Amino acid sequence: MTHRQVDGSGRPPVSLVTGGAGFIGSHVVDELLKDGHKVVALDDLSGGFRENVNEGAELVAGSVTDPQLVESVFERHKFDYVFHLAAYAAEGLSHFIRCFNYTNNVVGSMTVVNEAVRHECRCLVFTSSIAVYGAGQTPMTEELAPKPEDPYGIAKYAVELDLQAAHRMFGLNSIVFRPHNVYGERQNIGDRYRNVVGIFMNNILQNRPCTVFGDGTQTRAFTHISDVAPIIAKSAGCPGAYGQTFNIGADTPYSVNDLARAVQEAMGKDTGIVHLPGRDEVLHAFSDHSKCARFFGSREKTALDNGLKRMAAWVHAAGAREGKVFQNVEILRNMPPSWRELCSKGNR
Repeated sequence: MTHRQVDGSGRPPVSLVTGGAGFIGSHVVDELLKDGHKVVALDDLSGGFRENVNEGAELVAGSVTDPQLVESVFERHKFDYVFHLAAYAAEGLSHFIRCFNYTNNVVGSMTVVNEAVRHECRCLVFTSSIAVYGAGQTPMTEELAPKPEDPYGIAKYAVELDLQAAHRMFGLNSIVFRPHNVYGERQNIGDRYRNVVGIFMNNILQNRPCTVFGDGTQTRAFTHISDVAPIIAKSAGCPGAYGQTFNIGADTPYSVNDLARAVQEAMGKDTGIVHLPGRDEVLHAFSDHSKCARFFGSREKTALDNGLKRMAAWVHAAGAREGKVFQNVEILRNMPPSWRELCSKGNR
């Protein structure tokens, strides 16, 4: 079922993508434009880039934490659909930036939800995370009771619960996706705190070793962007999916050690692996995606080696990127030494 069939009005559906200049968001923008949407991308450009945004979309530079700006964008465009991807998704760092995490990932989300309710949007699609599940629940299925172990996961689950409350009170339709370990073209490889594939590739470009926290036996299923963005973009045009939560991503877990070797092979250079002190993180995290396949159809997923080759080609063309040091760390206690060294002297 297409968006145009659902709308039935003869006019193109109008969609907002928050975080639309970011990695996943910019790919969702592309897919929506392919489907005939008029698209507005809202992004504060803290982790996204103007060049990521398709010229067919309108870019509004600003934050979801700015209520006046968000209200004005909704008032001007009368959105049919909202795709809320704006977030600061540094799961490990979230322990040390609790106020920043909750301000951006919860309070900012409530600003978007409020306007979606006021303007009677057809559906809000929210990208949550498998971080909501916590530890010891593999393979993760949507029926499991979430037990998030870090502030990032807690924030994502809080928004999921609020969307349920908004439906009960106001009838706001929503769909929740829980993606995981997504990589691919346009990822911010300069980010020092998240996106391990990007970090590895950026290091290799600079002839630096891949840095692994702990012994590298922790496992994740790494997901190419092409297996995520099209489904997210099409989902709002599927009323049968309203009110549902979906895991979305790759099925096969790999150790971080295996990933480092695969990334070096894809990049065509062996720069070695350096093991750093371990950090507090879930050891094994991968999920079941059978529900997503039932609703949106099964499709062949991108094999890790193929996805890494595609991203490596883009990375070689784009070049290395110097990442920003997070300037507002709130707590230094128990922070991994490699991160602590990056903190400015002004941090407490």
